[in-house]
Amino acid sequence: MMKAALTVLCFLAGLMPALAQGNYAIVDTMKIGGQGGWDYLTVDPQTHRLYVPRSTHTMVIDAGSGSVIADIPGQKNAHGVALAPAAGRGFISDGGGDGAIVVFDLKTNAVLGTIAAMPDADGIIFDSTDNRVLVVSGRGKSLMSFSPDIDPKAGKIQTIIPLAGEPEFLAVDSAGKAYVNLMTTNQVAVVDLKSNKVLANWPVAPGGLPVGMAIDPRNGRLFIGCRGPQMLIVMSTADGKVLAGLPIGKNVDAVKFDGGRAFVSTGDGNLYVAGETSPGQFSIQQTVPTAEGARTMGLDAATHRLYLPTAEFQDGANGRRAQKPDTFMIKVAAPAS
Repeated sequence: MMKAALTVLCFLAGLMPALAQGNYAIVDTMKIGGQGGWDYLTVDPQTHRLYVPRSTHTMVIDAGSGSVIADIPGQKNAHGVALAPAAGRGFISDGGGDGAIVVFDLKTNAVLGTIAAMPDADGIIFDSTDNRVLVVSGRGKSLMSFSPDIDPKAGKIQTIIPLAGEPEFLAVDSAGKAYVNLMTTNQVAVVDLKSNKVLANWPVAPGGLPVGMAIDPRNGRLFIGCRGPQMLIVMSTADGKVLAGLPIGKNVDAVKFDGGRAFVSTGDGNLYVAGETSPGQFSIQQTVPTAEGARTMGLDAATHRLYLPTAEFQDGANGRRAQKPDTFMIKVAAPAS
C-alpha cells in the first residue's frame, strides 16, 4: 500500500509544474510589420530577445515591448537561429543557394562572417552538452556540426554525417545523442555525436512527414509533429517505441516542451497542449485558437511564454492564401496565473 501511495505521489509531483502553469491563452499581439516570410523563431531566455528569420534578413525583437532591436541582413533564405551565449555568438541557417551559416555577435548583432554549408541548411540548434552547433541539410540529407568558436570568415563545417532521408528538425539529449526527423522516409534518425554515426532509424508510424520535434530529456521522450497523417507522436528515446499518436490540425511546424507538457503550433490557427494523464498515457489537454498561419513558434523557458509569428492573409492570384504586405505580427501565448 505504501509503495503504491509513493508511486502516486511521485507521479503527481512530476505533474506539478504543468498544473501550476494552468491553461494557456493568447495574451498579446505584437504588430511588427516588415517584409519577408518567417520560419523557426528562437528566444533567448536570458535577454528575452526574439530572433525571427524573415527570408532575406533576421529580426531581433524585444519580447517585452515588441520593438525591433536589430535587423541582421545578408541571407537568401533564412530558416533558424541557434544561440551560443558562452561564445557570445548566434548562428543563422541560410538554405538559399549553396547553403550557408551566418555568424553574428549576440551583443552588437553585427555579422561576423559567413560559413559555407550544404544546400538547404534548415533546422539549427546549439548542443550545450557537447558545445556544438548542429545544422541539418534537407536536400543534402546530412547533419552538420561545428564548434561555436569557429573562425567566422575562414572556418569550415567540421563534421558531416549522412542521413537516410531529408531532415527537417532535431533535438539532443544530455548523453551525446541527436534525434533528427527525416521527412522523406517517415523516420527519426538516432545519431551518436561522439562516433558521428547513425545508430538507428525509427519509424514514426502511425504518423508521417515528421517536421517539428521537442525532447523531454528527463523522462526520455520525443514529441514529434507530423503533417501526414496529422499527429503528435510521443516516442521513447530508449528504443523508439511509439507511446501515443494524438490528432492535431493541419500544417504543423513547431513543437516545444516545457513544464511537463508539449506544445504544438499548426498553420490552421491552433496551439495544442499535450500532457501525460497517467503513467504512459497522453492526451491533448487544451486547444488554444491562435491565428491563420501561426504554424511555428519560439519558447521563453524563463517566462513559459510562447511566441507565434504570423500575418494577415488574403486570397492570392493563384488561389492560395497570401500574406498582406506589412502585416507581420507575433501572437503571445501565456499560462494563466
